[in-house]
Amino acid sequence: MSTLTIEGLHASVAGREILSGVNLEVAAGEVHAVMGPNGSGKSTLAHVIAGRSGYENLSGSVRLDGRELLRMPAWQRAEAGLFLAMQYPTEVPGVSLLDMLTESVRTPEDTAVGELMAGEAERIGFDEQFLQRPVNVDLSGGERKRNEALQLGVLKPAFAVMDELDSGLDVDALRIVAGRIEEATEHEGLGVLAITHYSRIFAHLRPDAVHVFAGGRIQESGGAELADELEAEGYERWTAALTADPDDAVPQAFTDPFGDPFADQLA
Repeated sequence: MSTLTIEGLHASVAGREILSGVNLEVAAGEVHAVMGPNGSGKSTLAHVIAGRSGYENLSGSVRLDGRELLRMPAWQRAEAGLFLAMQYPTEVPGVSLLDMLTESVRTPEDTAVGELMAGEAERIGFDEQFLQRPVNVDLSGGERKRNEALQLGVLKPAFAVMDELDSGLDVDALRIVAGRIEEATEHEGLGVLAITHYSRIFAHLRPDAVHVFAGGRIQESGGAELADELEAEGYERWTAALTADPDDAVPQAFTDPFGDPFADQLA
């Protein structure tokens, strides 16, 4: 069975350690949710796994089926079967979605990438006119998230890291996009690491495990009921415990110089 394994992961940005010993394993077909307060390092975890530049891996391991990802550039991680659905998908002027996916996907000789894209577009309600446009140019936030789901459906990665997939989606769009990903877990064996603030996504993307992320690492794990507890009670139980421990203090306010200016701050 295919697995994504994270062991003892420590990482820093701008000289400050943000991830302080992350341990997690996601198997094919499983959905693991990571929930935590603003500034806990959730998006940093996604960026380090995917290989975004600007982050320093201090120690630990991230392996996909035994292959060490931390030694690979981002494009090789993608080639190995890793997909990152970004919190704020960026525009790529001058490069059409069709051209990008044609260069990225490997298909049987008798299968046209354009046909795969059209099928996925119909599946998730993504206007086909966007397939020929430059990637994400002039698209709304919700359309960009549908675009992420379309790319995932065409590329068929082994594992997907979803960095706040639900942000920018209305109720109907969330149902469609999360439902497509749930279908991929059931029928294509996709493993998912879903980073989110809210449990509403789990009405359509059922988690096999929920992990509380605070102070740069996982503090507690449980079933889907843990997400409901977090939604109702917040994270004070974990953040208060971190503040009370002088050897495990919560980092002071810090701005990620490589993050999106509209994204959550690391602390």
